[in-house]
Amino acid sequence: MARRKDVIDNELEHAESYEQWKAAAIRSDEKTGLDYWKNVDRSGLYDFKSIRQRLERLRELRAKSDNHGLLFALNEGIHGNMGGMGRSILYKKARFGTKSLIVEYIEEIGSALLHLASDNADDISLEEKFEFFQRASHCFGRSALMLSGSGTLLYFHLGVVKALWEQQLLPPIMSGSSGGALISALVGTHSRADLAKIFAPEYIRFEVEKEGGILAGLNMFKRAAISPEAVVKLYERLIPDLTFQEAYHLTGLQINVSVAPAEKHQSSRLLNAVASPNVMIREAVMASCAFPGAFPAVTLAAKNQRGERQAYLASRKWIDGSVSDDMPIKRVARLYGVNHFIVSQTNPIALPFVTESKEQHGWGIIKHAMRNTTREWLLAGTKLIAKPVGLNPTLSKVVNMTSSVLAQTYTGDINILPPRRLHSPIGLLSGRSTEEIMNMIRDGERACWPHIETIRLQTSVSHVLDRILRDMELRLIADSQQTRTDVAMEANK
Repeated sequence: MARRKDVIDNELEHAESYEQWKAAAIRSDEKTGLDYWKNVDRSGLYDFKSIRQRLERLRELRAKSDNHGLLFALNEGIHGNMGGMGRSILYKKARFGTKSLIVEYIEEIGSALLHLASDNADDISLEEKFEFFQRASHCFGRSALMLSGSGTLLYFHLGVVKALWEQQLLPPIMSGSSGGALISALVGTHSRADLAKIFAPEYIRFEVEKEGGILAGLNMFKRAAISPEAVVKLYERLIPDLTFQEAYHLTGLQINVSVAPAEKHQSSRLLNAVASPNVMIREAVMASCAFPGAFPAVTLAAKNQRGERQAYLASRKWIDGSVSDDMPIKRVARLYGVNHFIVSQTNPIALPFVTESKEQHGWGIIKHAMRNTTREWLLAGTKLIAKPVGLNPTLSKVVNMTSSVLAQTYTGDINILPPRRLHSPIGLLSGRSTEEIMNMIRDGERACWPHIETIRLQTSVSHVLDRILRDMELRLIADSQQTRTDVAMEANK
């Protein structure tokens, strides 16, 4: 048994694709008896009785085509933590998936929603349906992908995004700071056809090695010394000259870029198509990647009412977004109604203090407490010395920056972390060889694979609601246009 387990563990570790990893994970659950755990409702980890009762009720109503009864039942509440089914520990027990009851319940919710949205539920008006789905979407919430500051570890983010994109699980809302902003911009400014080409394995290697390729532009630290003009050229190669609003219309993705002020008494900004639609993405990313001491602060750019480029807040300059708001979770939640955060975390300052799971058990509780205590002591230390070093501008800036970094939140609901060999800040701003880059991208993919099924399950309902609302909005627009046409034709008779 032990030898068989070692073989499966080796298969998981060296899987070359998600399909290979998934097959090995399922075999592992079969060999360890966890498939039995998944198939049995009973567990003290969640309220299995109420979920089973609700599942049977929804199935019965849908089978009888009791549309109003189904609508009423769903109106009682659709949320991702029904009976505690959203607890992270339920998705950590087995290698792949969770309780079958939870999977069945999520699938039934999706089927019930699609049934109500279809023409089969013709005893409910389109307007009533639309109102219900809007309310359900608002209550259920949405998911966002947060990419941390990273330096040259941004290739790990690229691997995470690639893995999610290939499984059609990339959230429609993405936020990034520093290197994370660069990856967000790469994805959020290129069409799906372009991304299909960019994410092809042979194309990635070719582009990394090619001096003028898109992905070669990511390796901005390749040269020992790089001029501001060269940095601008790298970003021009990487990011199309689009505003946040233009990028949203092109891809349907809401990109968010975090920037920090270079001056005192200013607050950080989260740039996006909602709050700053006319700001140019290229300059926003350049600012977010302007690591203090390595790159100069950046003045943002925007399009004016005539579509001409001009400075945005010309008197202000901006630097690395991870300094003040690496994970702008509260801002993203407020702007988009997000309540589920997938975090790819490579910030070497944050990594010693974070874990993959929110819920800790046994020795993990003590280690978690020790990490938090260490961070609190470091934070308290920076605050104590802030005043004494205030007369030295350079030292004061370093202390304030350290305090800001330590005070931030760096984790979400699902946390994807790099292997420990990448945790060291040494070489964070160093160039990387082609093999190092390819290995880092693969590290990102492999780190993401164990979370894929959890992400699929926890985002399934929101994806269904988004699709239904998008289709209904188009139908309502078409109906409105047809009504106006009919009125005009009647008036001309």
